[in-house]
Amino acid sequence: MITAFGLQTASEQARLSKDMRLGFAVKVMGRPDLKSHDTRRWQNEPHLSVSLAYVRDIFGYLDRAGIRMYRLSSELAPYLTHPNLPQFHRQIDECGAELELVGQMAREAGLRLSFHPAQYVVLNATEEDIAAKSAADIIAQAQMLEAMGLGAEAVVVVHLGGVYGDKESAMERFVTRCGKLPAGACQRLVLENDDTSYSVGDIHHVHQQTGLRLVFDYLHFLNHNPEGLSLAEALALTLDTWPTDVTPKVHFSSPSTAMRTLEHKDSRTGGRRLVLRPPRPTQHADFVDPFAFSAFLRQAQGLRDFDVMLEAKAKDVALLRLRDDLRRFAPGLLSDKRSDL
Repeated sequence: MITAFGLQTASEQARLSKDMRLGFAVKVMGRPDLKSHDTRRWQNEPHLSVSLAYVRDIFGYLDRAGIRMYRLSSELAPYLTHPNLPQFHRQIDECGAELELVGQMAREAGLRLSFHPAQYVVLNATEEDIAAKSAADIIAQAQMLEAMGLGAEAVVVVHLGGVYGDKESAMERFVTRCGKLPAGACQRLVLENDDTSYSVGDIHHVHQQTGLRLVFDYLHFLNHNPEGLSLAEALALTLDTWPTDVTPKVHFSSPSTAMRTLEHKDSRTGGRRLVLRPPRPTQHADFVDPFAFSAFLRQAQGLRDFDVMLEAKAKDVALLRLRDDLRRFAPGLLSDKRSDL
């Protein structure tokens, strides 16, 4: 039977819905009272223990909402690797019991956790101090996942980095520095394609040299696909880098279609006025287009099962809306249950 989303049979729907988890990143928009991490300035002595208490509260919300995938804040341990603030460097050791508890809660809830370091984490940087700080952040986030006792599906997702005028050398630097990371950090590290510099083909080349698993980003692929791969080909390349006993993950977002309003200063008169600009295809939309999402799943038929991290500005609200849209237009597409909020 053909559904509104073009899924042809009940068995195909069942395969797609078997184990798929939808997740969102960091900020809980539906409950603005829930904090993702301790945001106090260093003078007020913020700490990982405070962030973990916030995370436990978020877990309660996720459980009630039936959400089983969540990206932790990359600032979970404030100032952890700051070179000039050594008083913050021992937070992981100081929070061993709290990290173990959070990990136990995640395992009991079937909750998949991950980190995605901020844009300043660039392992292939030409400046050695930036590369060293980037490595320290990756190592620290991997250590937190390890301290939580989480399995191989809990990962630290990074981009390959900058081009710096010489793409081949930049990729070689990444491979070299990746090889110098501790084994525990390498086992947690996964690589994602980006929207301007490093395509699925590029990161697959790095995978062949390092063994790193790959995360397919749908919107980045639409923006940057110099190899001319089909979506199914690109997705298969990334999914097949994961061990057979570990569920791969992908990133999905819709491009923004909203008009941008910018303030323009007239250099001659000094006056200011608002100007309208078209949307940028690289920017995430507030919500996820359910028809594009279903088409994406349709093209993934015959490939491995995977989980989906939604990168929408409306965060959990966008996830819940997408889930409701799919129930409306294609009942049975997703299997996870939603409780009343």
